[in-house]
Amino acid sequence: MKLLLAAVNAKYIHSNLAVYSLRACATEYEKQIGIAEYTINHRAEAILADLYKRGPQVIAFSCYIWNWKIVQELLRELPKVMPDTAIWLGGPEVSYYSTVILKQYPQLTGIMVGEGEETFSELAEHYCTGGKQLTEIAGLCLPGTGLTGVRAPVDIDRIPFIYENVSQFANRIIYYETSRGCPYRCSYCMSSIEKGVRLRSLAKVKQELAFFLEQKVPQVKLIDRTFNCNHEHALEIWKFLLENDNGITNFHFEVSADILTEEELDVLREMRPGLVQLEIGVQSVNPHTIREIRRVMDLDRLEYAVGRVRERGNIHIHLDLIAGLPYETYESFVRSFNCVYAMEPTQLQLGFLKVLKGSEMYEKAADYGIAYSDGPPYEVLYSRWLSYEELLELKKVEEMLELYYNSGQFRQTLKVLVKAFQSPYHLYQSLARYYERQGYFLNSPARVYRYQVLLDFAGVADEGRTDLYRELLTFDLYLREKCKSRPAFARDLSPYQKELKSRTVDKREHLDVFSYKVWEENPENLKLRQNSNLIVRFNYDRRNAVNHDAQVTVEAEV
Repeated sequence: MKLLLAAVNAKYIHSNLAVYSLRACATEYEKQIGIAEYTINHRAEAILADLYKRGPQVIAFSCYIWNWKIVQELLRELPKVMPDTAIWLGGPEVSYYSTVILKQYPQLTGIMVGEGEETFSELAEHYCTGGKQLTEIAGLCLPGTGLTGVRAPVDIDRIPFIYENVSQFANRIIYYETSRGCPYRCSYCMSSIEKGVRLRSLAKVKQELAFFLEQKVPQVKLIDRTFNCNHEHALEIWKFLLENDNGITNFHFEVSADILTEEELDVLREMRPGLVQLEIGVQSVNPHTIREIRRVMDLDRLEYAVGRVRERGNIHIHLDLIAGLPYETYESFVRSFNCVYAMEPTQLQLGFLKVLKGSEMYEKAADYGIAYSDGPPYEVLYSRWLSYEELLELKKVEEMLELYYNSGQFRQTLKVLVKAFQSPYHLYQSLARYYERQGYFLNSPARVYRYQVLLDFAGVADEGRTDLYRELLTFDLYLREKCKSRPAFARDLSPYQKELKSRTVDKREHLDVFSYKVWEENPENLKLRQNSNLIVRFNYDRRNAVNHDAQVTVEAEV
């Protein structure tokens, strides 16, 4: 008997923790269980051909919002070329309304509902040794039978560590969990369905994190829904990472910033730059919206915590907003945007509400007047408070935010340019409208040419300061990379050639001349300096571990 766990990931660098956990839990039958990973960029016919070549008797697909379309394509074609193969589904995309999916795809053998480790272990036993009958295995939804029974949540300490052979995950993100569940009940989130939080024992977690550190893996992304919901658990792990830092590995955590304790903040501030990055869901600053979605958040405390972490400059901070939530009008969202932007995150993600099956938001969508796309990702089209036209405007703003703010390529320029606008939001709104007038949404400018685009925009938006923006954009460009060719807008360096040639320049360095001071202690702090020119050295071997900027040294005044 040959079983195959199939995963279709969003990108090659991603791995599917679920399928590896399922196989690890079916220890007795592990040799009979294969894993096949693809991406959504593969053509369905190519995946179909590969599955056929592998020749499994049982295929189980891991189903998520990002891969459901391509899995559906495969479900239509697989029975034609592999008529004797049992086809199973599992995962959050099919765990709710599974009886409806079985009617849509009668070729399915069944669906694993909810957590699958113990369910799949018994399913593997059924196929490999003729163990329990399918109707006796809890956690299955079968055609004509329905749900076979609800399976109790698994003890996550019993789930084996799957990364002993870490080399097979080379050049990919390592996903890891120290807990399951979430104490919060946000109505748009699937984690709100499960009650309680289960923690993996600290002894196991430390042993496993030590393995990642010993192997010097580049990044470990923890998928705990709210990592710091248990303060003792979070603090112990952060202290362990601080004490055992290998100088290489980065750990990503999703946290609630407003519940960070002073002791936790103190530990985070001691971390090596680049050791830790934090993802913080703000979603909205509208109190009515926050109450309606049953979210718990102390905005003042959140702003304080983000500020404490940010001021040390050692941690990448990612803040999230969600457009389309109940009671969030366009004007209200603009206020949310400006408030979060003022917190100066490393990245600000402007996301759009996804109405997920099984969530409270799904049940109340009609009450809120929310319309959303029929297929994945089930994204909001409009609500009672936000029109489709306004949502389209936000989509364009989101693209500008990604290209200019989140890319990290224009930080110095944006700090100056934003002051020419009523608010940060109006900067990105104006930039989006400029893009539309120029036809750039249809013909997107190449990455390097975006500097010229921003210069042209700044010349219109903040008249009379073009020379300053030339300097700022030149500085931003060389801060990130040593260009093969000098941009047309950069100043002519010929008057300074003698002085520049007298200075030693390594292949991984660049010398330039600017008319404003870049403080050596804080490269972020630009101040216009009248009637002076400064030689600035950019060192690309000594980059900032958080934002990847080159090391900047002000060498001399000329």
